Order: sequence, then structure tokens, then C-alpha cells
Amino acid sequence: MMWKEKYKIGVELIDCQHKELFKRVSDFIAVVQSKEDWNTKAEKVMETMEFMQDYVVEHFDDEEKYQAEISYPYIEQHKKAHADFKNGVFEYARIFSEKGITQEKAQEFAGKLMAWLIMHVAKMDQKIGEYASKTGGYIQ
Repeated sequence: MMWKEKYKIGVELIDCQHKELFKRVSDFIAVVQSKEDWNTKAEKVMETMEFMQDYVVEHFDDEEKYQAEISYPYIEQHKKAHADFKNGVFEYARIFSEKGITQEKAQEFAGKLMAWLIMHVAKMDQKIGEYASKTGGYIQ
């Protein structure tokens, strides 16, 4: 799962954050699908988990701040999508800490991350870029 130039929305900070998210999720999926021993994988799952918990909060805050600056009309829908995703990440974090990390749950989490990233960045976030370019709202 690779970053594609067509995912850019034209706001440097947000595009850089998206690239980083794609890189992390791609690395995570590669680890989960690799033939490495489970202890090595479990460590990587926890690393990704910690990264996602911090990074999505920071990224979503930045994205929402930008949307507010350009008076983006769909900001509330967007905030809800962000909140749902954050809740999903925190729910997996809870499962992993309470029940331990299983191959099955790690794969499920990887699949959800990938599906969400593609849906959200390729579809929802594109609309921010389109709106910004129409209204001259690019803030670099």
C-alpha cells in the first residue's frame, strides 16, 4: 500500500502527515504478514499502536484547524469520521493491553488501518483540497 501523488490535497503539513501515515501502516502490514517470530511482530504491533494513538490525534487536530481556517463546510462530518477512527484505534489498544496481541487481531487491525486510510485520505480529504482550491484557501 503506497502513497500516491493523487492523494495530495495541496496543504504541505497535511500531505506530509498523510505520507507518514501511509509509510507507518505499510510497514506495519509488512511486519504482520512477514514470517518473523511472533515476539518480534508483537513488539512492532505495540510500536505502531503507540504511534497511531499519538499521531492521529496530532494529525486530526492539525487537519481540523486547517478546515476551520478555510471555513470548510463539511467540518462536522469530518470531525465525526476522525472521532470514529480515534475510537477504533483506542479500542484496539484496549483489546491488546487487556487480552494481549494475537496474530488474528493484529491482522484485523492492519486491515482496518489500511481500509480507513485509503477511504479517508483518498476520498474524504480530497474534498478539502478541492474546496480549498476553489476558494483560494491554500495555506502553505
